[in-house]
Amino acid sequence: QVQLVESGGGLVQPGGSLRLSCAASGSILGINTMGWYRQAPGKQRELVAVMTSGGSTNYADSVKGRFTISRAIAKNTIYLHMNSLKPEDTAVYYCNADITTPDRYEYDYWGQGTQVTVSS
Repeated sequence: QVQLVESGGGLVQPGGSLRLSCAASGSILGINTMGWYRQAPGKQRELVAVMTSGGSTNYADSVKGRFTISRAIAKNTIYLHMNSLKPEDTAVYYCNADITTPDRYEYDYWGQGTQVTVSS
């Protein structure tokens, strides 16, 4: 089994910053991609940022220039550095990972989600 554990959400004022963390643990042979999605009330879940095993990144247009995804390879951990936060960034943020397990199959895993609320 593989677990993704997120942390770092909370309440922040507009223009503020937060950092989310997601640590993967368990039976992991390799992490292919790891990233963040978010879902606001009444909306579909959307991609925020993703990083491949080679370090390539992709961001939603709405967060480019404000959010940065980074990683600590040895810790199987990714981070989402969120700056200049806006009320429209309010959502539950989910960590996602495409992982190869020791049986050499790829599986898609999700974290439990962490709430980010941007409000004055």
